[in-house]
Amino acid sequence: MKFLRSTALAALLGAAAVGASAEETLIVGTVNTPSNLNGAIQSGIATAMVSTQIFASPLRYDANWNPQPYLAESWETSEDGLTVTLHLVEGATFHDGTPVTAEDVAFSIETVKENHPFTTMLAPVTSVDTPDDRTVVIHLSHPHPALLLAMSPVFLPVLPEHIYGEGPIRENPANLAPIGSGPFKFVEYTKGEVIRLEKNEDFFLEGYPKLDKVIFQIFSDEPNLTLAMERGDVDYAPFLSDVRTIQRLDKAEGVSITTEGGDGIGPINWLAFNTKRAPYDDKRVRQAIGYAINKDFYLNRLLGGYAHDQTGPIINSSPLSTDDVNHYDFDLAKAEELLDEAGLVPDADGTRFTMVVDYSPGSVDTGRNFVEYLRSQLRQIGIDVEARPSPDFPTWAQRVGNWDFDVTQDAVFNWGDPVIGVNRTYMSDNIRKGVIWSNTQQYSNPKVDELLTAAATETDPAKRAALYAEFQKIVVEDAPVIFLSDLPYTEAYKDGLEGLPTTIWGPAAPWDQMHWAE
Repeated sequence: MKFLRSTALAALLGAAAVGASAEETLIVGTVNTPSNLNGAIQSGIATAMVSTQIFASPLRYDANWNPQPYLAESWETSEDGLTVTLHLVEGATFHDGTPVTAEDVAFSIETVKENHPFTTMLAPVTSVDTPDDRTVVIHLSHPHPALLLAMSPVFLPVLPEHIYGEGPIRENPANLAPIGSGPFKFVEYTKGEVIRLEKNEDFFLEGYPKLDKVIFQIFSDEPNLTLAMERGDVDYAPFLSDVRTIQRLDKAEGVSITTEGGDGIGPINWLAFNTKRAPYDDKRVRQAIGYAINKDFYLNRLLGGYAHDQTGPIINSSPLSTDDVNHYDFDLAKAEELLDEAGLVPDADGTRFTMVVDYSPGSVDTGRNFVEYLRSQLRQIGIDVEARPSPDFPTWAQRVGNWDFDVTQDAVFNWGDPVIGVNRTYMSDNIRKGVIWSNTQQYSNPKVDELLTAAATETDPAKRAALYAEFQKIVVEDAPVIFLSDLPYTEAYKDGLEGLPTTIWGPAAPWDQMHWAE
């Protein structure tokens, strides 16, 4: 049996945590502050990591990309690919004791389709029938290869319609006090500080979850999280990406690290432009900045060799990625030539223009340190860089989502299939003000729209790969984004913690099997 071992953090977390000392409690350290806890209307790991513990979904995935039963005990796809039928398990209930029905699943599909930032994920769904309480029939306008993946916990939390069905869902108070049917029940959320969950004693998977309580402690940055982990105040730190954090925790006594799991996430670290704001509306300016970044220095010195080069919009490890794109090899002379062609000549001080750079908060190496590198690097071609840090994630997301930025560093995920995680950034019809991780670059190219639309319905793997290859070549040439690297996502955990999530969704999957060794 595991006991809370940190009196310091136990005091910080309050009497409830101290009182839980005889139970299986997991203290999770994170630097991510979720804006809400409802994964039906918000993407990103900050929300997903909590939402997938509270809400169950029709399916879940193993480590080999195979769908597995979850709320749906079985399913079948019609021969023409236009109908998918789910058969729900018997006896599943929401945390308030109400049975989970086919109507709740249908309501959730419609809610996600209308409100989630990934508009292409369920776009082919034309209607959902519920012939009885345990059968859901999904009708499609065309075959949709990504549909089963879209029914994973990270994408399709099954919501109780009697809680979320009244009024605008984005204003529903249950977004911050959610009720689901997943392995853990919501207890408390103090924004920017702590999230408390407790075991769902009536979880429909018998014998699970194994933990009694999960407490998310939110830290201002990874250095503070690292100190807490080294002191033994934190048990589990998922989604670490700063190189120095990983190096330190790899050497910490009683702590192990792993990169196992999470292949479906596909995080791409990039520099994104507001393509509607001058001078970034000229692709020669965007390309020039790409040529001015020394990738070898960035990857090997700033990121310590832990991250891999990324050359296009589909993660390089994907079978749908192509290397047949412009690599923007480091070339300052080429960069200056492009800026001259764009009419941005240097003034008497050698300055062409000033570029304000935002960056995603919570990451030191890929955020703040990269912008500092960019400041010195771009000065060589006459661009002054001003960093604009954000105090927290919601502030940064509001700026970028509302197009109030020049350039921003960010990490955006492929989420398994391009239809789900790639299309959203480049499709013209996903330019949606106020929605972070939509097409916030406001990039629009009719040929790209055409290619992505065709690839989304193509069932021949070779033809699909060819469509995506042409798409990648065009986007890299247009450069609404300069692709920098993947993220060296790593989990740190105290020795004795077992059952870590190692499926394709990693820590964004349900933690019902995690437990402490006896």
